[in-house]
Order: sequence, then structure tokens, then C-alpha cells
Amino acid sequence: MTTKLYDLDSHCRVFSAQVLSCSPAEGGKWHIILDQTAFFPEGGGQPADQGTLGSVHVLDAREKGEAIVHITDGPLTPGETVTGELDWPLRFRRMQCHSGEHVISGLAHSLYGCTNVGFHMGENEVILDFDKELTPQQLSHIEDLANQIITENRPVTAEYPAPEVLAELDYRSKLDLTENVRIVTVAGCDVCACCAPHVSCTGEIGLVKLLDSMRHRGGIRLWMVAGRLALEDYRVKQENVAAISAALSVQQPQAAQGVARLKNELQEVTLALKEARQALMAEKAKTLPATEGNLCLFETDLDAGSLRTLANAGMEKCGGICAVFTGSDQAGYRYVIGSRTVDLRAKAKELNQALGGKGGGQPTMIQGSVTASRADIEAYFA
Repeated sequence: MTTKLYDLDSHCRVFSAQVLSCSPAEGGKWHIILDQTAFFPEGGGQPADQGTLGSVHVLDAREKGEAIVHITDGPLTPGETVTGELDWPLRFRRMQCHSGEHVISGLAHSLYGCTNVGFHMGENEVILDFDKELTPQQLSHIEDLANQIITENRPVTAEYPAPEVLAELDYRSKLDLTENVRIVTVAGCDVCACCAPHVSCTGEIGLVKLLDSMRHRGGIRLWMVAGRLALEDYRVKQENVAAISAALSVQQPQAAQGVARLKNELQEVTLALKEARQALMAEKAKTLPATEGNLCLFETDLDAGSLRTLANAGMEKCGGICAVFTGSDQAGYRYVIGSRTVDLRAKAKELNQALGGKGGGQPTMIQGSVTASRADIEAYFA
């Protein structure tokens, strides 16, 4: 049995322990069991701790019966006493996020009757799933209250209530638990069954920020950050806003307006360019030679509309197939092919097989792409 020091003190980051066993595992790793540990194994949606045991690195930790198995990159000698040290910045960041999640989930439950049905803690964000939809206004209200609770520095406690006490306790839980239930309480905000280590007071969370939301399985999925992750998220976004405002020569609060203006200008230029290309193709079509055979044309950087314009004009000038390609030998070619006399839908399979392509369409016109070179394409249609 391994004594769970993280249960007794979530802020224990350095400890001494005796090695009970050490056995080799797959991939050159080792499984080590101690008489006591501060390393939290993966559970409750929170990843396992990392750190060191003496001279070896703890890469993962898992619960096996009443023991905690530490997965390390090297062996230790059974019977020796070692010093364990957590990667504390990583652990504390996770505690901030997990405790912040409890505050958000507790408020969603008490204010709007939402049940937390999913929780995932990633490296850069936390994902929450609730069984009911919430409006943007409701989410803002939850976020405001959560940060107010954080500034009030309310106590966060963890305990194992006696069975008779647990039976009378109103608490959140995804499972139907009856014994050895660890209850984490955020004073005046949330009571929830949870096995993970948490902060000791809400002030340690720092802040919580809801990043995004979407409808999910009849409810809502939220993305959030807390504490150190929230600061890092803010820094990344601040750097992006600063770069955008500098590039557009606008003040940072007007960065979004600057992007919208640039987008509108780009759309206008793109439309004008498209119209000019189509007009150019219409003029070019007038110069196409009449032939009883095929026409195979190559143009630079044409959009789909211009390809079709040229293909339609070529269909009127040839007795076979008019094939229009744009691209390069290195990047491949896109095509639009038309014909009044050949069933192109039936022809598409043969054509794509011969030219390393894919695509299809109607009997009179098909479109797609090929990987063949220009020389091979011209030889095919010759």
C-alpha cells in the first residue's frame, strides 16, 4: 500500500520515501512502488504528475490497487530511501485549472441546473461539457461570479466524510459512490466528489477565463483556462494583437476593425481580378482556332470560373474535347474539360487513370486535378 501524501497535503512537493519494488517495463522504462508518494496518478480528468525520484525521472504515475506505480526512465534499488520532487510548476498549473473548473461547474449547477458530464485537462486548456445549453449572457455571468469568488479567497477543503454524513450530503458526482468518497468543497460555491489535488484557497487560482463555446450533444462544450495558463494565453493573444495593429497601422483596440477593413478591401480586389480574368478569357476565346480534333490549353493561375469560361468557349471551336489546365509540373494541375461530342462522365475514369488525376462531373463537362507533367498531358490529348 502506498500512502497518498497528495491527499494529506496538496502542496507537498518534496518528500522522502522507501522503495518497495522496482521492475523493468516496456520501452526501457521501469515501474517503481514506494511506501508513500506525493505523485498524483492520472485520475478525475487530471493527468499524472511528473518529476524526479533520486536520479531518475518520473514520466507517469498510475494507480494499481492500493499502490501507486511510478513509471520512470531508470531503476532504483528496493529498500533504499529516495527523495521525490514534483515538477511543481506543472502540478500547480493543473491544480489552478482543476479548482477553477470546480468553481465554474459549481456555479453552472447552482445557477442554471447544469450537470458537468465531461472534463478534459489538456496542456494548454480545459474542456468542460454540460448537459444544458447556456447563453452568452449566462456564460459571462458565471465567469464574473467565478472571478469574484477567486478574489474573495474562499477556502478549498478535501475530506473523506463518514458514510452516514455522506448519505446526507448534497454533492456533485458523475458516479454513484458509496464509500471512500473524497469530497472537495469550495466554500459557498461547490461540493463535488474528486480524487485530484486542489488549491487550498480560491485566491491561488488567480483567475478563470472562458475562451470559447459550442453546442455539444444537446448541451454545451466550453474551453477555459485558469491561473498561469490564463496568463500565458493572454500573452500569446496580446503579442498577436500587437503584431496585427502594427501591420495595419492602427491602435490595438481597433485591430479587429482594421482586419475587417482589410478583408473588405481584399474581397473587392479579388472580385475585380476575377472579373478581369474572365473578361480576358472571353477575349482569348475569340482567338482560339477551330479544329475537328481536341484543344489542350494551359493558363497561369486561373480560378474555377475562368477555367470554365475558356472551356465553354473551346467546346464551340473543336470537334472533340477542350481541356483547360492551370498549375505547374511541380504543384500539379487543376482542370476543366468540356465537349459537345464525347461523354466526359464515361471518359473521366480513363482520363484520370492515364494522368494520375481525380475528378468528375457531367457528360458535357468535368473538373478535377492531375499530377502528370504538361508534356504528358499534351501527349494524351494530341
